[in-house]
Amino acid sequence: MRKLTSITIERLATRRGVRSLPVRNFLATLGYAGNESRELANLYADAASYGWNAATIAAIRRGIELAYKEAHE
Repeated sequence: MRKLTSITIERLATRRGVRSLPVRNFLATLGYAGNESRELANLYADAASYGWNAATIAAIRRGIELAYKEAHE
């Protein structure tokens, strides 16, 4: 896993329709879950708990994919 830059996080957080605070907060804490599948499980649990919209979920999911991309290559 690689740490996302603040620029990358900001780009994801400012997409149209995205709630920026959840994106920034979630992506800033990537790595604590241990692997991509656990990160995604946390994303969907948090999304259900907090009522995040599809754009917010998609932005966070993209951030997770970018952070774990190296592990797949």
